[in-house]
Amino acid sequence: MPLCLIVTIIKNRKRRRKKNPRKKGFVIEKQKQKQKKSSSTIFGSEAKPAYSARLVLSTHASLLLSQRLSLSLSLSLSLSLSLAMSSPSANLWVLLGLGLAGVLLVTRSLRRVVKKDLGAFLDRLELLPPPPPPPPKAPHPLSGLSFAVADLFDISEAIASFGCPDWTATHHPATHTSPVISTLVENGATCVGKTVIDDMAFGISGDNKSFGMPTNPVALDRIPGGSSSGSAVAVAAGFVDFALGVDTVGGVRMPGAYCGVLGFRPSHSAVSNIGVIPVSPSLDTVGWFAKEPGVLHKVGYVLLQLSYTNSYQPRQFIMAEDCFDMVKIQSSRLTQVVVRSVERLFGRQVLSNLNLGNYLAAKLSSLKELQSENKNANAKNSTLLSLGSAMHELQKLEFKDQHIMWIEAVKPTIDSYITRSILEENFKSDLYQSIRHELREALNSLLKDDKVLVIPTVLGLPPKLNSKEISSDDYSLRNLSLSAIASMSGCCQVTIPLGTYEKCPVSVSFIARHGGDRFLLDITQSLYTTLQEEIEPVIKSKTSSRQVNNDEAAEAAKEKGNIAYREKQWQKAASLYSEAIKLNGKKAAYYSNRAAAYLELGSYRQAETDCSNAINLEPKNVKAYLRRGTAREMLGYYKGAIDGLFLCLSPSLPLFSLCMSTCKQLTQPDPAEMLLCIY
Repeated sequence: MPLCLIVTIIKNRKRRRKKNPRKKGFVIEKQKQKQKKSSSTIFGSEAKPAYSARLVLSTHASLLLSQRLSLSLSLSLSLSLSLAMSSPSANLWVLLGLGLAGVLLVTRSLRRVVKKDLGAFLDRLELLPPPPPPPPKAPHPLSGLSFAVADLFDISEAIASFGCPDWTATHHPATHTSPVISTLVENGATCVGKTVIDDMAFGISGDNKSFGMPTNPVALDRIPGGSSSGSAVAVAAGFVDFALGVDTVGGVRMPGAYCGVLGFRPSHSAVSNIGVIPVSPSLDTVGWFAKEPGVLHKVGYVLLQLSYTNSYQPRQFIMAEDCFDMVKIQSSRLTQVVVRSVERLFGRQVLSNLNLGNYLAAKLSSLKELQSENKNANAKNSTLLSLGSAMHELQKLEFKDQHIMWIEAVKPTIDSYITRSILEENFKSDLYQSIRHELREALNSLLKDDKVLVIPTVLGLPPKLNSKEISSDDYSLRNLSLSAIASMSGCCQVTIPLGTYEKCPVSVSFIARHGGDRFLLDITQSLYTTLQEEIEPVIKSKTSSRQVNNDEAAEAAKEKGNIAYREKQWQKAASLYSEAIKLNGKKAAYYSNRAAAYLELGSYRQAETDCSNAINLEPKNVKAYLRRGTAREMLGYYKGAIDGLFLCLSPSLPLFSLCMSTCKQLTQPDPAEMLLCIY
């Protein structure tokens, strides 16, 4: 009898579902899976790419299925046992007890699954690159690198969930793969999965109503930030070498800051948005995360289709004082690191300060109308807060235009904040667009001739899980006011981690003019190592050294650096050599060894400086001359490289005989040819 009752209930529920289908325009029929598996299954048969694709696992689908089966089983068991009992009170207690136990078991099971990948991935898949070209051709630039993509990029024959299961249920599979993904795979990278985003990529916390919030691997009790939370977590945890996300109002920069990884938002429209579900077209930009500056640099050059030419030296670093005043931690904790690093590489003369709010107030006439609405804002920050408010309103307006019909028809299970936002009336579209154009002109004028604007990425430390701060309008608006500088202007911005503060990641951002992406990528790679070295003394300032003999300690640090260098841990080696230099700055070998590590990291300017220091301390240090020549060659200073090498051509040096024999072989030697022959 109980079993019959259960079957009847299930049948009735199925009939109700058939009688009340969703709106026809947004419901798709189930399609039969294709019988034939090929190497291009996910990309479709039309494109026929050289690389292969293989679907490995659908994590979120299996989770939902297991959850439904477990709940159905516990419900059936509860009903059958309760109906078999004779006492009414016993019926109730058994039903409640078994039902609660089933829910607890399912919850524990889901938690165990999430912990395996920190909840970063929705789907595991594998898009393989084409085979490498035969020698002597160079390998693919991204060969050996793995990456993941936020779940709003199209992959052929798959459905991007857009952070919402109802979206998956009401849309057809993609017919083509996003060109961004195809470009990366064709250049040697392997795509390994899709990652979690906020509901419809609309939020900034990293939470998802259906799939949960990925765990921040560097601050377990803090939010990862959004909207591309899963991609940031995947990179921070070391699951992939880099990951793609979409930055609308900070969707790449904020998670990068909160998870302690590099995050790059290129100039608006610099990377194709084809095959990416739109959120707010005027603000949407494909961005990427990486742990290593070299990887960030390579991915940027591939996606932006840049050529490797001589890099430009920055003429000015502009510190936005009023932006750093908004930060809730000690602003000097961030600014001192940047100042010391810039002084070390480019000199004090390139540093300047600016009140960005005052500068923009004089340039943005369209913003005055919105400024009057922010009556409670501090005078010095009102311009920035108004800018953040304008960006958020533009995001809501364009999101509504893109998705209002689907939301009203399907009534999906999404964050209630999204539903409230699209119901708001907004008639200032032209005003917001005017602000965008005026801001781009103002910042392009400020940052012309290779200048860099320095701002904090976020207000401070990532908020704690389930804290009131996450849902605070003040927290949201102030963070958006910082991200609006690049989002509304379309300028490029990079988030650079600067260690930790109170066990949480902190970061700083560099902004370059619209179209200055290559310049910003080069500056990031050039400055990154120095920034990390300058933050280390601050982090360790409270710890006391017990070593008495500085010379012995310096030698020990150098030996550790040599070991790290032999193990190809270039960053670690450079840090250890820096420690040796701080303990004893009069040893040429320390500078020369650090220069070797810098060359491997691609930090050629730092390598040149270290070699010059080594030569000043020890004029006969042949290795320093050779390494400086290499650094100058990579920087394009060929004459300086040759002149520097000839300084060491003394009969007392072993390099002399080699140089003489090679130079005699050249009738009319070209400087570049001489340099190659000497090597």
